[in-house]
Amino acid sequence: VQLQASGGGLVQAGGSLSLSCVGSGIAFRNYAELWFRQPPGKEREFVARINWIGSSTDYSDSVKGRFTISKNNAENTVYLHMDKLQPEDTAVYYCAATGRVGHSIGDMNFWGRGTQVTVSS
Repeated sequence: VQLQASGGGLVQAGGSLSLSCVGSGIAFRNYAELWFRQPPGKEREFVARINWIGSSTDYSDSVKGRFTISKNNAENTVYLHMDKLQPEDTAVYYCAATGRVGHSIGDMNFWGRGTQVTVSS
């Protein structure tokens, strides 16, 4: 199983960025997908979750109303569209997949490599 995240980069505060994560060796229709992030010097934290069919989403309070998670099961891809980015959104962003309920790090079955998002002030 491989999850390949891409789309990170440098953006000015107030700008937008979209991340994608493509899965291979895994059927996204059978899993919930999540995005986490790890700011410099801090712990990895939950950002967003989407259920197996894409009908339900959940967000951390810090990104609610600014970030949107979506998925395309036919293409085995999950997306994270980020609007109104702020310097505190700077982090390495990771995608993950789980067959479990919830969004704890320990509940994840598979992880992708991260992609760096840097927001300049």
